[in-house]
Amino acid sequence: MGFVLLIIVVVIIIAGLRVANQYQRAVVFRLGKLQSLRGPGLYWLIPVLEWQRTIDLRTITTSVDQQETITKDNVPVKVTVVIWYAITDPIKSVVEVVDVSRSVVQVALTSMRNVIGRHTLDDVLKEQERLGTDMRKVIDSATEPWGVKVTRVEMRNVEIPESMQRAMAQEAEALREKRARIIKAEAELEAALKLREAAGLIMEHPAGLELRRMQMITEVGAEQNTTTIIMMPSEFVSMAKGIADWTGRFAPRPQARETRETPATPAKD
Repeated sequence: MGFVLLIIVVVIIIAGLRVANQYQRAVVFRLGKLQSLRGPGLYWLIPVLEWQRTIDLRTITTSVDQQETITKDNVPVKVTVVIWYAITDPIKSVVEVVDVSRSVVQVALTSMRNVIGRHTLDDVLKEQERLGTDMRKVIDSATEPWGVKVTRVEMRNVEIPESMQRAMAQEAEALREKRARIIKAEAELEAALKLREAAGLIMEHPAGLELRRMQMITEVGAEQNTTTIIMMPSEFVSMAKGIADWTGRFAPRPQARETRETPATPAKD
């Protein structure tokens, strides 16, 4: 009889042994009432009278399915959100909420619609990191009573209508054309200023203009051209005209021929 009782005791002891890993905690209930938090390591439960709910304390990554929402400027967008969260209070995660993972996803959906609805399309596309931070704060405040800590929220994908994509492409093209024209105008202005400085230097030193002409003739001659036009300086033309006028004063002038009239001879009777 004693041996049978010993076997029963040993079986009960072995049946009540439990082991929890380092990243796990066991929420123990006795006859439906919260008893304690067990783990990690080896612990014992009273068979039949006690049961447990094991909770994983590691960070959980959940991807929220693509949802369609409307921005502040009435543009429909489809957004996919990824959430990183961890359970910090195992007892609250079991007692305060039925399904932690499902509840976090539902809160994330509501928060995403509310946050995106307060921002324009440009903000959604350009400031995704800031919007993710805002959503994290909203979700974290809602899940705190459940013993859940949301560590990170990111917008993985944002889809906009094709008509809006074409409009944004046209806008981007117009902005690029605007920048190109501004750069070209600035280059022309800078070139004009440099030419003005060069003209001032040439006016101070006229010989520089002749050197520039000679350099231009050299550059033209280096090309494979059949015709070369050489521009004579205006000073040379003026000087040649002056020499021609001066030599013309001393040139002998042609003398006019003298015509003599022969008197008419009277007729004889």
